[in-house]
Amino acid sequence: MGKVISLVNQKGGVGKTTTSINLSASLAALGKKVLLVDLDPQGNTSTGVGINKGEIEKSIYDVFTGKCSINDAIIKTKYKNLFVIAATINLAGLDIELLEKSQTTVDFNKGGQLKKHIDSVKDSFDFVIMDCPPSLGLITTNALTASDSVIIPVQCEFFALEGIMQLLNTIMLAQKSLNPNLDIEGVLLTMLDSRTNLGFEVVEDIRKFFKERVYNTIIPRLIRLTEAPSHGEPIIAYDPKSRGSEAYINLAKEVIARNGN
Repeated sequence: MGKVISLVNQKGGVGKTTTSINLSASLAALGKKVLLVDLDPQGNTSTGVGINKGEIEKSIYDVFTGKCSINDAIIKTKYKNLFVIAATINLAGLDIELLEKSQTTVDFNKGGQLKKHIDSVKDSFDFVIMDCPPSLGLITTNALTASDSVIIPVQCEFFALEGIMQLLNTIMLAQKSLNPNLDIEGVLLTMLDSRTNLGFEVVEDIRKFFKERVYNTIIPRLIRLTEAPSHGEPIIAYDPKSRGSEAYINLAKEVIARNGN
């Protein structure tokens, strides 16, 4: 049985895409077969694993709108065990399209369109990792409905907990009305600047709030981590000996251990 995990936080700039890329690549490097699904119209996750946007023939938008099967949209990356479904800017209007269709089509479940596609392929993979857009719209709702669990990346900065209650409410609503089995896989602390006390105070606050759900691994704020995606490479390929590479391999080990793999 493949495990479907969404990375969710409606705040931008918290390390969702960086984590989607590097967690997926690290799981693959540890021998797990991984499908990375880019659900952000910006498509940064796709380019971050070396996919040229100009060469994308079938994207997650085509899967959502029934223009192709999910199998047809899966692209093998140059990294062993790592596959991706790319996103394009077409995805930007999907919320409106789903809403309009739900108003004109009887029994159309606007929040459940992704699940049937993911369910059809998830057992071909050990992990399906989905990078959600920085919003709580219909794309994120579809991801929550299709997922077994969520990872919440939280930036080690002053307003870290701001918006978390709204996100938790959204997750609880999804559990209640769409996906009763949805779980919080873990909370990941990102972008820790070890030169300031504030970062460590935030770590303490988050650990008090989420307790054992917080991963032991903390992702540091590093230039190398921000550089890697612009080269179309995960950090373990771009700079295998860096602290960022070590952090994401450790995170992948924690994710594997929590899932008993």
